[in-house]
Amino acid sequence: MPNLASVDWMILLLYLFFVTGIGFSLKSTTNSTKSFFQAGRALPAWLCGLAFLAAGFGSEEVIAMGAAGAKYGLAGVGFYAIGAIPSMLFVALYIMPVYYGSKARSVPEYLALRFDEKTRLLNAALFAAMSLFAAGVSLFVMGRVLDTLQVLAEPLRGLGLPPQAVLIVTMAFPALVVLAYIMFGGLTAGMYNMILQFFVLVAGFLPMVLLGLEKVGGWSGLGASLPATNYLRELGGAGSGGVSAMVAALGLGIMFGSGFWCADFRVLQTAFAAKDAESAGRAPLIAAFGRLFATLLLVLPGLIAIGMPTPHTTTTVREDNGAIYHEITVVPPAAEAGQGLVPAEADATGEPVRDAAGHTVLNYSPATPSLLPQFLPAGLLGLGVAALLACLMSGTAAGIMAFSTVFTCDLYQARIRKGASDKHYLAAGRWASAAGIVLAIGIACAAMRFNNLLAAMMLVFATVNAPLFAVVLLGIFWKRTTGHGAFAGLLAGTATAIAHHALTLPIAAERGLHGGWIAIFHRYPSGLAQDFWTIVFAFSASLIVAAAVSLFTSATQEKELRGLVHSLAPSLSCSKLWWRRPQTLALFILLLAAVLSIVLT
Repeated sequence: MPNLASVDWMILLLYLFFVTGIGFSLKSTTNSTKSFFQAGRALPAWLCGLAFLAAGFGSEEVIAMGAAGAKYGLAGVGFYAIGAIPSMLFVALYIMPVYYGSKARSVPEYLALRFDEKTRLLNAALFAAMSLFAAGVSLFVMGRVLDTLQVLAEPLRGLGLPPQAVLIVTMAFPALVVLAYIMFGGLTAGMYNMILQFFVLVAGFLPMVLLGLEKVGGWSGLGASLPATNYLRELGGAGSGGVSAMVAALGLGIMFGSGFWCADFRVLQTAFAAKDAESAGRAPLIAAFGRLFATLLLVLPGLIAIGMPTPHTTTTVREDNGAIYHEITVVPPAAEAGQGLVPAEADATGEPVRDAAGHTVLNYSPATPSLLPQFLPAGLLGLGVAALLACLMSGTAAGIMAFSTVFTCDLYQARIRKGASDKHYLAAGRWASAAGIVLAIGIACAAMRFNNLLAAMMLVFATVNAPLFAVVLLGIFWKRTTGHGAFAGLLAGTATAIAHHALTLPIAAERGLHGGWIAIFHRYPSGLAQDFWTIVFAFSASLIVAAAVSLFTSATQEKELRGLVHSLAPSLSCSKLWWRRPQTLALFILLLAAVLSIVLT
């Protein structure tokens, strides 16, 4: 466990000072709903692009990237980085110009303009619930990590607090820091801090990765420790790696990423804040370029962790002035049964969990945090812990700010209190942020009871984002799509995702959070396969039902669709210099992603 020195605590406190200081410095300029919810729609493309990138690096994503590296090797880069690029380029060239041109403040408000109020209400309610759930899971994941690293454990336990209370405080403290700067500076403070947190993340992880690579023998040594598991096996297919496994990773990345990058307002709100349509379109392009390399930095710790020597209980004998001393270093059974620094899953007694074949089941989640105390000395260790803290606050801030916007603009103003003053809605937004933080902490505490809610996170995503992406896709590119069709599509996709999860279960998983809570009609080879097909079925059901119902209902007149569909929206301005055009930049990024995928195969 890390032993934070005084310089480490100074770095942590300095980081928290800057985070809250950014919010406080913007308090005087955050005096309207436009400045609070939309950052005044005055931010440049580079700032929106960096915030767009940082919004995709919440705590659960960063921990999952390290876990993917430990489990799948460099194919994890294909899933999290290269697989996301097509979706990010698509939203930049085709989706964002329509969103921004509609002058909507949120994705649900765009649905109201393009379709009708019932579609807006349904999506707003589902999205608000998803944002709170995601923020709560993010708090739980990073609270667990910080508690495992004992960052706040010693001082809190010194006060006589029991372990559960220590974990609650560990989760609540950074959540309250997030609330402070959101309450002061709104989306502007959230975006500035996302960027700061991203650079802290890079500064904290880069030394750890470089030192770790040196420890395992560089790229050659890293290659020798690559895991044999791949996405093809997780999906139940044959093959052991190579191009086929990378293609599977790319396909999974595109399928999982489309709903997130093209329809999830938690990340899209950063592009909504751009100063003009061209800047809004360039923001995802900038983010796509950065994601190619940033994800590699976040996946590598998992590979390094699994390539390290596995710890074992050891006894050291030494003689001092004729006396013989036996020093025993005790390693938990789960750590000894693991691979490298990746421990085994442990049961209630602390013993390693084994599958039906008798093989140890590894717990990949601690892969990245386990490297911190191994490679970072005093000073750098504080920076590494600050990097993990930055992940937590970035993801939580994006979720809470999106919840505040959608609740205030699409639920409270549209359905509960119409016609109030701008000052009233500004206050409502701030109170919604405070309520959101409290509810997120409550969800994190519920996750303590279940020990984990990550298994339910993908179901929530499939229930909300997959059907929404299908409806948005139809609405933007098919003028015949109607409000009744969109509403029916959202309902059908949501019901399909829930039903599929309720009737299927991964092999060796227990009924409940992992599925099968009504009956078990099919067993998937892994949770990844179940998640993949849940998204496929939800997206397909939403698309088919929305299209079918639209054909039998009255279409909106074309004059009312101006600025709301791709064919009737203003296109991105084309520079006279071909190399500055968005299409050229997108092609360059796509080629770069292809080259990187070949190199990593």
